[in-house]
Amino acid sequence: MTADSRKILADVDAYCTELRPIEELCYLEHRYNEATVTLAKKYGLLGIPIPVELGGRGADALTYARALARIGREGTGVRTFFSGQTSIGQYPIWRYGNADQHQRYLPASCRGEKILAFGLTEPDAGSNPLEMTTTYRRSGDKFLLNGVKYLISNGGIADAVVCFAYPEDKTGKDRRISAFIVDTAGDTFEAEDLSAKPGMFSANTGMFQMTSHPVPVENMLGEEGSGFRVAMGTLISGRLSVAAGCLGVIEDCLTESLEYARTRIQHGKPIGKHQLVQEHIAMIEMGRAASDALIERAAIAKDVADKNRGDKSLLAEADTKVAQAKFFASNAAWEAADRAVQIYGGRGWSELYRVGRHLQDVRVCRIYEGTDEIMKLKIASSLLGKDFAAFG
Repeated sequence: MTADSRKILADVDAYCTELRPIEELCYLEHRYNEATVTLAKKYGLLGIPIPVELGGRGADALTYARALARIGREGTGVRTFFSGQTSIGQYPIWRYGNADQHQRYLPASCRGEKILAFGLTEPDAGSNPLEMTTTYRRSGDKFLLNGVKYLISNGGIADAVVCFAYPEDKTGKDRRISAFIVDTAGDTFEAEDLSAKPGMFSANTGMFQMTSHPVPVENMLGEEGSGFRVAMGTLISGRLSVAAGCLGVIEDCLTESLEYARTRIQHGKPIGKHQLVQEHIAMIEMGRAASDALIERAAIAKDVADKNRGDKSLLAEADTKVAQAKFFASNAAWEAADRAVQIYGGRGWSELYRVGRHLQDVRVCRIYEGTDEIMKLKIASSLLGKDFAAFG
């Protein structure tokens, strides 16, 4: 690990330590935690993997994954903000954008002056983005976008969204998705916070509607019709983020469970001396160790793919390894939180305790950025061959 990586992780740890009491209060009060952003600005964490020349910290994928794991200990909602801002917000602009787009969006977002989001999911288009109904049409020097995006992390607070749409005037094979960087200012962009969710209360989740919303032609991201490639490439970054955050959840559940098992007395002795409690702890640790190994392997593969742009085989390898890490870690985190709540007993069934909050929050990790079912199909088709792909 380089000195720069150690400094980044030290800053992340200091950030998490300062954020924790604020985050716990906001969670209990079911309100958005503004300190997530303000403290991230203080510690310079809003562009960890973005190149230094564009305002970021220049971290490799493994360092960034380690940072997200540490952030994940503070809650899935906190880590989700960073995913929306960086993993699927800044990443597609950096990976697929041109020099002008880099300069207009990345330094400002690294300074915290622009909050970003990723607008792919719609009310009727989840696991299959090809079913989206958002459209665009050219009007002079602008594109006009129409449609609704749903369940968008940072969607209610974003200044700009990487958004996807179909051409309004094309059909059949000519009707291919394009990607845009959409500024959210103006009355043709209407955002609404979604608060009816079982967890992640301190994070922002939103939906928004665009009604002939103007987007400058220079804000098309990549070539026209390349939006599906942009989306799928970005989701590799997003899925690694989810996996790393889930590792943090497991680590925190383990820490909390060990402390509780050593100090909670039942039947005349600490519950950690009961064999069935030890079984829970052993299984949490096995999930942690296996997740850690899969995430490290996936992060290294993603780094190699990012450094060899255009090599489809390396990208496919990274895609598969990230899918494996995301599937395993999200399920291991759900199991770890469930076991930790069982160790805590009645106290675990409460938002007053960290394990109970993790149980509420982490369930969504088996859904967003690719459901369990989609991850399984991706893993299987990578082994069987592309002729056996079950979707898309």
